[in-house]
Amino acid sequence: MLLPLLILLIAWMQELIDQFIFRGQWNLAMIPGGSFYGVLTAPFSHSGFAHLLANSLTFLPLSWLVLLRGRRDYLAVWLGVYGCAIPVWLFWPNGSHGLSGVVYGLLGYLLVIGWLEKKPLSLALSVFALICYGGILPSLLPIFSAPGVSWIGHFSGFIGGLLAATFVAKNNS
Repeated sequence: MLLPLLILLIAWMQELIDQFIFRGQWNLAMIPGGSFYGVLTAPFSHSGFAHLLANSLTFLPLSWLVLLRGRRDYLAVWLGVYGCAIPVWLFWPNGSHGLSGVVYGLLGYLLVIGWLEKKPLSLALSVFALICYGGILPSLLPIFSAPGVSWIGHFSGFIGGLLAATFVAKNNS
Protein backbone atom coordinates (compact mmCIF):
# COMPACT_ATOMS: atom_id res chain seq x y z
CA MET A 1 0.00 0.00 0.00
CA LEU A 2 3.06 2.27 0.15
CA LEU A 3 3.67 2.11 -3.59
CA PRO A 4 1.17 4.89 -4.51
CA LEU A 5 2.70 7.10 -1.81
CA LEU A 6 6.16 6.54 -3.27
CA ILE A 7 4.87 7.37 -6.74
CA LEU A 8 3.32 10.56 -5.40
CA LEU A 9 6.55 11.41 -3.59
CA ILE A 10 8.34 11.35 -6.96
CA ALA A 11 5.69 13.59 -8.52
CA TRP A 12 5.74 16.02 -5.60
CA MET A 13 9.54 16.16 -5.55
CA GLN A 14 9.57 16.88 -9.29
CA GLU A 15 7.04 19.66 -8.83
CA LEU A 16 8.90 21.16 -5.87
CA ILE A 17 12.14 21.21 -7.86
CA ASP A 18 10.30 22.55 -10.91
CA GLN A 19 8.62 25.39 -9.02
CA PHE A 20 11.40 26.44 -6.65
CA ILE A 21 14.49 25.91 -8.79
CA PHE A 22 13.27 26.10 -12.38
CA ARG A 23 10.31 28.48 -11.79
CA GLY A 24 7.81 26.15 -13.46
CA GLN A 25 9.88 25.57 -16.61
CA TRP A 26 11.06 21.97 -15.92
CA ASN A 27 8.17 20.01 -17.35
CA LEU A 28 8.76 16.41 -18.27
CA ALA A 29 5.80 16.23 -20.59
CA MET A 30 5.11 13.86 -23.43
CA ILE A 31 5.75 16.13 -26.41
CA PRO A 32 4.86 15.28 -30.03
CA GLY A 33 8.06 14.37 -31.83
CA GLY A 34 9.94 14.54 -28.53
CA SER A 35 11.94 11.85 -26.83
CA PHE A 36 10.29 8.60 -25.76
CA TYR A 37 11.58 9.52 -22.31
CA GLY A 38 8.66 11.98 -22.14
CA VAL A 39 6.18 9.10 -22.30
CA LEU A 40 7.77 7.63 -19.18
CA THR A 41 8.11 10.88 -17.24
CA ALA A 42 4.81 12.56 -18.18
CA PRO A 43 2.78 11.10 -15.27
CA PHE A 44 5.23 12.63 -12.80
CA SER A 45 5.19 16.13 -14.32
CA HIS A 46 2.45 18.68 -13.61
CA SER A 47 1.68 22.28 -14.50
CA GLY A 48 1.70 23.42 -10.90
CA PHE A 49 0.73 22.46 -7.38
CA ALA A 50 -3.03 22.75 -8.03
CA HIS A 51 -2.75 20.31 -10.95
CA LEU A 52 -0.71 17.87 -8.87
CA LEU A 53 -2.99 18.16 -5.83
CA ALA A 54 -6.11 17.51 -7.92
CA ASN A 55 -4.50 14.41 -9.42
CA SER A 56 -3.14 13.23 -6.06
CA LEU A 57 -6.57 13.32 -4.41
CA THR A 58 -7.99 10.83 -6.91
CA PHE A 59 -4.81 8.89 -7.62
CA LEU A 60 -4.34 7.65 -4.05
CA PRO A 61 -7.77 6.16 -3.37
CA LEU A 62 -8.08 4.66 -6.84
CA SER A 63 -4.59 3.16 -6.52
CA TRP A 64 -5.46 1.62 -3.18
CA LEU A 65 -8.69 0.18 -4.58
CA VAL A 66 -6.80 -1.52 -7.42
CA LEU A 67 -4.13 -2.70 -4.98
CA LEU A 68 -6.85 -4.48 -2.98
CA ARG A 69 -6.78 -6.93 -5.88
CA GLY A 70 -2.97 -7.12 -6.01
CA ARG A 71 0.24 -5.60 -7.28
CA ARG A 72 -0.02 -7.51 -10.54
CA ASP A 73 -3.30 -5.74 -11.31
CA TYR A 74 -1.76 -2.38 -10.43
CA LEU A 75 1.20 -3.06 -12.70
CA ALA A 76 -1.18 -4.14 -15.48
CA VAL A 77 -2.95 -0.77 -15.27
CA TRP A 78 0.32 1.16 -15.45
CA LEU A 79 1.48 -0.90 -18.43
CA GLY A 80 -1.88 -0.41 -20.14
CA VAL A 81 -1.73 3.34 -19.59
CA TYR A 82 1.85 3.56 -20.87
CA GLY A 83 1.01 1.36 -23.86
CA CYS A 84 -1.92 3.55 -24.82
CA ALA A 85 0.14 6.72 -24.33
CA ILE A 86 2.55 5.73 -27.10
CA PRO A 87 0.10 6.38 -29.98
CA VAL A 88 -0.82 9.71 -28.37
CA TRP A 89 2.87 10.63 -28.22
CA LEU A 90 3.39 9.58 -31.83
CA PHE A 91 0.29 11.07 -33.45
CA TRP A 92 -1.36 13.70 -31.22
CA PRO A 93 -0.34 17.29 -32.01
CA ASN A 94 -0.25 18.54 -28.38
CA GLY A 95 1.86 17.70 -25.38
CA SER A 96 0.45 16.05 -22.28
CA HIS A 97 1.51 15.43 -18.71
CA GLY A 98 0.16 14.62 -15.26
CA LEU A 99 -1.14 11.64 -13.34
CA SER A 100 -4.64 12.07 -14.71
CA GLY A 101 -4.01 9.52 -17.47
CA VAL A 102 -3.14 7.00 -14.77
CA VAL A 103 -6.16 8.11 -12.71
CA TYR A 104 -8.45 7.38 -15.65
CA GLY A 105 -6.64 4.09 -16.25
CA LEU A 106 -7.25 3.04 -12.65
CA LEU A 107 -10.88 4.09 -12.93
CA GLY A 108 -11.38 2.28 -16.23
CA TYR A 109 -9.90 -0.85 -14.73
CA LEU A 110 -12.10 -0.66 -11.64
CA LEU A 111 -15.27 0.01 -13.61
CA VAL A 112 -15.01 -3.07 -15.81
CA ILE A 113 -13.13 -5.70 -13.79
CA GLY A 114 -16.26 -6.60 -11.81
CA TRP A 115 -18.37 -7.05 -14.91
CA LEU A 116 -15.67 -9.16 -16.56
CA GLU A 117 -14.98 -11.44 -13.58
CA LYS A 118 -18.42 -11.45 -11.93
CA LYS A 119 -16.85 -12.09 -8.51
CA PRO A 120 -18.23 -10.40 -5.37
CA LEU A 121 -15.12 -8.32 -4.51
CA SER A 122 -14.61 -7.30 -8.13
CA LEU A 123 -18.28 -6.31 -8.54
CA ALA A 124 -18.21 -4.37 -5.29
CA LEU A 125 -15.12 -2.46 -6.45
CA SER A 126 -16.78 -1.68 -9.80
CA VAL A 127 -19.97 -0.38 -8.20
CA PHE A 128 -18.06 1.60 -5.57
CA ALA A 129 -15.82 3.18 -8.23
CA LEU A 130 -18.82 4.07 -10.37
CA ILE A 131 -20.67 5.69 -7.46
CA CYS A 132 -17.66 7.59 -6.14
CA TYR A 133 -15.86 8.54 -9.35
CA GLY A 134 -18.36 8.17 -12.19
CA GLY A 135 -18.84 11.92 -12.21
CA ILE A 136 -15.45 12.46 -13.85
CA LEU A 137 -16.28 10.25 -16.84
CA PRO A 138 -17.65 13.09 -19.02
CA SER A 139 -14.16 14.64 -19.16
CA LEU A 140 -13.15 11.72 -21.37
CA LEU A 141 -14.78 13.70 -24.18
CA PRO A 142 -13.38 16.96 -25.53
CA ILE A 143 -16.68 18.82 -25.25
CA PHE A 144 -16.66 18.36 -21.46
CA SER A 145 -12.96 19.06 -20.88
CA ALA A 146 -11.68 22.44 -19.83
CA PRO A 147 -9.57 24.33 -22.38
CA GLY A 148 -5.94 23.26 -22.15
CA VAL A 149 -6.78 19.94 -20.50
CA SER A 150 -5.54 16.92 -22.41
CA TRP A 151 -8.76 14.96 -22.80
CA ILE A 152 -6.87 12.57 -25.09
CA GLY A 153 -4.54 11.77 -22.18
CA HIS A 154 -7.58 10.95 -20.05
CA PHE A 155 -9.15 8.90 -22.85
CA SER A 156 -6.00 6.94 -23.68
CA GLY A 157 -5.41 6.24 -19.98
CA PHE A 158 -8.99 5.01 -19.63
CA ILE A 159 -8.55 2.68 -22.61
CA GLY A 160 -5.31 1.43 -21.02
CA GLY A 161 -7.27 0.58 -17.86
CA LEU A 162 -9.93 -1.25 -19.86
CA LEU A 163 -7.24 -3.27 -21.64
CA ALA A 164 -5.57 -4.06 -18.32
CA ALA A 165 -8.86 -5.29 -16.85
CA THR A 166 -9.48 -7.46 -19.91
CA PHE A 167 -5.99 -8.95 -19.64
CA VAL A 168 -6.29 -9.58 -15.89
CA ALA A 169 -9.78 -11.09 -16.14
CA LYS A 170 -8.71 -13.36 -18.99
CA ASN A 171 -5.68 -14.58 -17.06
CA ASN A 172 -7.69 -15.13 -13.85
CA SER A 173 -10.30 -17.38 -15.49
